[in-house]
Amino acid sequence: MTRIKPLSLEELPDETRASLKFSENLMGYVPNSVMTMARWPELLSAFRGLVSVIYGDSAIDNGLKRLIGAVVSAAAGCQYCMAHTTLGARDTGVEKDKIAAVWEYQTSELFSAAERAALDLAFAAGQIPNAANDDHFAALDPHYDERQKTEIIAVISMFGFLNRWNDSLATALEDKPFESASALFTPDQWQPGQHRRTS
Repeated sequence: MTRIKPLSLEELPDETRASLKFSENLMGYVPNSVMTMARWPELLSAFRGLVSVIYGDSAIDNGLKRLIGAVVSAAAGCQYCMAHTTLGARDTGVEKDKIAAVWEYQTSELFSAAERAALDLAFAAGQIPNAANDDHFAALDPHYDERQKTEIIAVISMFGFLNRWNDSLATALEDKPFESASALFTPDQWQPGQHRRTS
């Protein structure tokens, strides 16, 4: 059970309810994590701005950004964010086979050297303590410019916040990401854990 109860749409002020259209437009549903943030409207507004920038006009592919989010979340152990990011990857056009292979990105032929470098950094940076080092950044150099590297780090850092938020609160998974992750992955690759749906 979620440790801070998310608000319902009916409990939100009109202006906040209207602002949640950004989540619905981006994801096709309003995440429970956002409905919990709505208890502090200023936080929700600030977070919405961050997400809009990171997933907005981009110097790197937004599908790769979702896969970066998946791998950093896997390193942190956040099953909620793993389900959300892999669904987001699908919704941005990443092929199903590639998403299903994301946990084997280092050896899968579906991933390029550039993608592996970004995902290696994401996996290292998602660990506690953070395992990112100079070698990870050197591996980015042949593939990404400074702006692109900044975007990669921004995605990793945003999920640092989201992983802590959702794992600390045991945020319940919504139907759409739960069904997507359950269909994509075997039980040894992904399980909802504390984020299992209560309905």
